[in-house]
Amino acid sequence: MATVKEYSVEEKLVSVLRLQKIDSKLDGIQVLRGELPIEVKDLEDEVEGLNTRLTHVEDELRGIQDFIANKKAAIKESEALVKKYEKQQDNVKNNREFEAITKEIEMQNLEIKLSEKHIKDASEEIKDKTRLVESAKKAIVDKESNLKHKKGELEKIISETEKEERQIRKESDEARTKVEPRLLGAYEKIRKNYRNGLAVVTVERDSCGGCFNAIPPQRQAEIRHRKKIIVCEHCGRILVDNDLEATVTI
Repeated sequence: MATVKEYSVEEKLVSVLRLQKIDSKLDGIQVLRGELPIEVKDLEDEVEGLNTRLTHVEDELRGIQDFIANKKAAIKESEALVKKYEKQQDNVKNNREFEAITKEIEMQNLEIKLSEKHIKDASEEIKDKTRLVESAKKAIVDKESNLKHKKGELEKIISETEKEERQIRKESDEARTKVEPRLLGAYEKIRKNYRNGLAVVTVERDSCGGCFNAIPPQRQAEIRHRKKIIVCEHCGRILVDNDLEATVTI
């Protein structure tokens, strides 16, 4: 039966500290990229939203234009009916027929006026929608220009750091295999809890190098002795002494 190697506390600390240093280099690349990936994604979403809005407004515009065309057709139809009824008035046989035709003419004239009002209101709406279209188009041009600039910056940084990042990720993967599984799990969990990704820190000026809370002298002595893994009671980070930190290189 194969024996599982038992690592000393110091060996465990060295392995997790080395991993932290490698991961911190990766974090440095992400810092170099800054907020650019988020900004690019946000701009892409904004452009997509503006294009959707533009399409919606343009559809509304076409609907209004169709509405106006229908009303114009209705006006022509009513005008034709008015002419027809006016001719019929010349041939009526009694007052009742004359009054009936007159009412029809009045009704068609009312329809014409109502259609004209609808056309006027719709024309005003077209002006408003047209302004919205122009505003959306201008916003899209501005956002796309900004997006192109941001993408260019990001692509330049990625191209400059891609090779280095691949190498560091490879080193990180290798370093992970050398960290005791339970310690690695704790390390990963701690890293996720803090934006700076620091799970392993030194004692600096009698304080935790992560949260800067004071570390009692007895606790500092235990950290230097490396007989057990010590975590900060305030932030939970793994604590190592400066001498150990100085010996671990990557």
